[in-house]
Amino acid sequence: MAFQAQRTIVVVGGGLAGLMTAMKLAEAGHKVKIISLVPVKRSHSVCAQGGINGAVNLRGEGDSPYLHFEDTITGGDFLNHQPPVLRMAERAPAIIFLLDRMGVPFNRTSEGLLAFRRFGGTLKHRTAYAGATTGQQLLYALDEQVRRHESSGIVEKYEGWEFLGIVKDNDGRCVGVVAQNLHTMEIEAIACDAAVMATGGCGLIFGKSTNSIINSGAAVSICYQQGVQYGNPEMVQIHPTAIPGEDKCRLISESVRGEGGRLWTPRNPNDSRKPLDIPESDRWYFCEELDPVYGNLLSRDLVSFAIYCVCRIGKGVQQKEQVYLDITQMHQSRGGPYTRDQINDKLEGVLEIYEKFMREDPIETPMRIYPAVHYTMGGLWVDYNLNPDGSWNQDEPRNQMTNIPGLYAAGECEFQYHGANRLGANALLACLVAGEITSQGVLSYIRELKPSEATEALLADAKALRQSEYDGLKKSNGTENPYRLHAELADTMWNKCGIWRTQKDLLAAKEELNQLAQRARQCALIDDSDWTNQAVPFTRALINMIEQSKAIVGGAIVRDESRGAHFKMDTPNRDDQNWLRTTLAHWSAEGPSFTYEAIDTRFIAPRARKYRINQNKIVLEIMGPEALEGVGAAEKPAPATVPA
Repeated sequence: MAFQAQRTIVVVGGGLAGLMTAMKLAEAGHKVKIISLVPVKRSHSVCAQGGINGAVNLRGEGDSPYLHFEDTITGGDFLNHQPPVLRMAERAPAIIFLLDRMGVPFNRTSEGLLAFRRFGGTLKHRTAYAGATTGQQLLYALDEQVRRHESSGIVEKYEGWEFLGIVKDNDGRCVGVVAQNLHTMEIEAIACDAAVMATGGCGLIFGKSTNSIINSGAAVSICYQQGVQYGNPEMVQIHPTAIPGEDKCRLISESVRGEGGRLWTPRNPNDSRKPLDIPESDRWYFCEELDPVYGNLLSRDLVSFAIYCVCRIGKGVQQKEQVYLDITQMHQSRGGPYTRDQINDKLEGVLEIYEKFMREDPIETPMRIYPAVHYTMGGLWVDYNLNPDGSWNQDEPRNQMTNIPGLYAAGECEFQYHGANRLGANALLACLVAGEITSQGVLSYIRELKPSEATEALLADAKALRQSEYDGLKKSNGTENPYRLHAELADTMWNKCGIWRTQKDLLAAKEELNQLAQRARQCALIDDSDWTNQAVPFTRALINMIEQSKAIVGGAIVRDESRGAHFKMDTPNRDDQNWLRTTLAHWSAEGPSFTYEAIDTRFIAPRARKYRINQNKIVLEIMGPEALEGVGAAEKPAPATVPA
C-alpha cells in the first residue's frame, strides 16, 4: 500500500469498539485521540459477562458461520441488513483467535481447547467465554495493545472528557469535535480528519437499567440533533434476568441460563415455603412449558416478555415483580454434575455480584430476578458497500460511515447488526467487527482527503457555541430539579414505552416528553462551580436524553406492528409487507420526522420464526384472552412508505 501522510482521527468512546478502531488506525501509523467519559478500563464494555459468539465448531456440532448468520438474522426478526451480518459471522472465528493470541484467558476444555457454551436463540455451543467476566478480559487485552501505541505518542487519551458535538465544514464534512474536561470544566475544540462515535447505549433514559450510569446516550442524541439519521430508535432490548438496586440494575448474565439455569415460580404465588422445599410438582417452569425445545434459552425478548406477563397477573414470587432463576440443581449435592468449584469456574463473576448485593448464595438458594433495560439495537445510521458479487467491499470509505461525511459509528451506538433483537454474546462481537471495519472505512476515506478550509475559524465558533450553552445552564432558569425530572422521564419511558406498548400509552408518552423538554430548560441553579461540576453536565445530558426519547417513542408510534423487542399490543403480529424496513428518525425542534429504508434480504427471505411461540401467544397462554380486551390501535399512523 502506498505511503499515507499521518492523519488525526478522534475516537469518542473507550470501550471495545473504540479501542479496536484506535488500535487498527494506530497500527496504520495515524494519530488517534480517544475521548472517554471515564478511564478507558472503566468503559461499560467491562460489565459484559457471558461471552463472545463465533462458530468455531470445536464440538463437532455442524456449526458454521452461515448458521451463526442465520440465527442472528432470524433472532433479529429480519430487520437486519444481511450483508453486514454475514460479514460479522464470517469474521467471528478469526476475531476470537486474535483475542486468544492477545492473551485473553478464555476458559478451556480438559484437552486445552477453547471452551464454548450455549446462549439464547441458538442450539449450538457457540459462545467463547472467560468465566463470567468476558467483557473485562477483552477490554483489558485491547487496552494493553492500545497502550503500546500510547507510549510511542501515536495514541492520546482524553479520559474524563465529555463529547459536546461535532464540527462540520461548509461542505458538511466532519472536521472536528468539541469536548469538555470534567475536572477543570474547560471546553476545547479538537481538529480531526475523521471522527468515530463508539459511545455505547442509552439505558439511563429508562432509569435503573443494567447499563452503567454514564450510559445516557447523550453523545448519540447530540449527533442526531446535528443531522445524523437515527436508525430503528424504537428497538430497545430488555434483559430478562437482573437484580434491581438503588442506582441501577445488576445484570445476571444469560450465561447462567446457558449453563443450565431454570426459570420458575411457585404455582401458588403465596407459597411461603423456602424455594428448595417446594417440590417440582408445585413449580411452574413457564418457559419450558411454553417451548420445550428452546425452553429457558428462548431469545431475550421472549423470555423478558414471559416474565413480565407472569408477574403482571400476580404469579411472581410472593406476588412481587420477581421470579426464580435456579442453578441449585447443577450442584452435586442435589444430583447435578458439577462441584462448587466447577460451577464457579464457569459463573463465578456473576454469582459474586448476586451474592454481594442480595446476601444469598446462588448455589444454595435460587436467585430472584426481574427484567431490566439492557441494550439498544437502534442507533446512528451507518452505511456499508458491496462488490458486484454481493461480497463485502472492504476498501470503501462508506463502510460504517453515517450520513455525515467523515463521521463514523461503531458498537452499540449504531444500528447495523442486530435488527429488532440482539442475540446474547453478539454484542462484544459486533463491537470488535464494527471497530475493525470502521478503521478500514476511515483509512479509505482519509487516503484522498483534501484539507478543509477555514477549519480554525469553524473550531473557534463551535467552541464558543458550546461554551455559551454551558454558561446558560450554570445559572438558574427556573425552579425545576433535573434529578427529579430524570425520574419522571424514566417512569414515562419504562411504563409507556417498555416491554408492553400500546398506541394510547405511546401517544401519552409523546405529550409527556414535550412537557419534560420544556421543563428541563427551566432548572434551578444547583452548582455554579468551575471544578468537577456534576450538576450542569447532568442537566445537559437530561436535555439530550429527552430528545433521544422523543425518537424512541416516535419510532414506536409509527411502527405499527410487533417485531422483536418492539411488542405493540394493538398490532401483535409482524407485518413484512409494510414494515420490513428501517425506521430513520430525523431531528427537528418540533419533534422527529421519519423516513424508511428497505431491508436487504438477499440471502434469507423473511420467514416465520423458528420458535414455536411469540409474544402474542405468551399473552394468551399466560394471561388469557381477557388481557387483550380494550386494546385497540386507535390513531394509527399512515402506512410506511420508502422514498424513491
